[in-house]
Amino acid sequence: MTDREGRAQAAVGRTPLKVGMIGVSEGNGHPFSFSAIINGYSDEGMARSGWDGIHAYLRQRDVTEFGGLGMRVTHAWTQEPDTTQRLAAACGIDEVVGAPAEMLGHVDAVVIARDDHENHAELAMPFLDAGLPVFVDKPLTLDLDELRTFAPYLRSGQLTSCSGMRFAKELDAPRAEWPAYGTVRLVRGAILNDWARYGVHLVDGIFGVTRARPVNVRALPSPHASVAAEMDDGSLLQLDALGDVGRCFRFEFYGTGRISAHEVTDNFSMFRRLMHRFARSLRGEGPVVDPEDALRSLRFLVAGRLAMENGEQVSMEDVRV
Repeated sequence: MTDREGRAQAAVGRTPLKVGMIGVSEGNGHPFSFSAIINGYSDEGMARSGWDGIHAYLRQRDVTEFGGLGMRVTHAWTQEPDTTQRLAAACGIDEVVGAPAEMLGHVDAVVIARDDHENHAELAMPFLDAGLPVFVDKPLTLDLDELRTFAPYLRSGQLTSCSGMRFAKELDAPRAEWPAYGTVRLVRGAILNDWARYGVHLVDGIFGVTRARPVNVRALPSPHASVAAEMDDGSLLQLDALGDVGRCFRFEFYGTGRISAHEVTDNFSMFRRLMHRFARSLRGEGPVVDPEDALRSLRFLVAGRLAMENGEQVSMEDVRV
């Protein structure tokens, strides 16, 4: 029996799989959101977490929406010891470790819950080399050589990385009813913050809906990050990362049969769906995202970065892995 088969069998039984939660990055409360969804949370502990927005949306949810995934966050480490202690107190995490490597041999999988992609390889590779399943927060990487290193782990299913936006409930209708849009002319997305950290939300959200795939990417003249892509169905895809603006997670679909616009506001539901799929993957019930779809999103992010840096159109063929 392989290690993965053993973990899958354990998940079917009564003992939850042990998950390690790793890392924190500025402005990103995913360690608290993900851990609360998996373990449940202490209202008092979350009130002291420093994440008032997360605490507010957690309190709006029913008790039945926490836990029950067949896994439990048992170990935690962040590069900020005070944050790690607050995370453990808020989400009932038993073991706080001094370094990520101390989790090896004690957990069945890890979640790297920081979105500064430059640090992902250093954190993920020891666990990938040890054969553990790893979920890495978005975006996995924007470096093509690094993506090529990660690609075999993605394709094998050992490594998972995507944005929860791929499972946003506000996009359920276009996902389910895409043929009703007819011939699609334009798909557009706009988001706050920058391309490196938040562009993945747009890419994963849209690629989870449309059946079309990008052919090439070019930068648009703009004071913010803006790209347009020719799609293989003849449609145009335009994505804008608007920088320092108010909350904005907007998707628009324009077809001959239907037009719709969607503002995504329910973070909890998308995170719950994401962690549910991660738990299913640990039980051997299929990947969180088809590996080639995940790679397509990451290749597009790299192509967009190159197009904006170089001012030239980038073919998707030039970012193959």
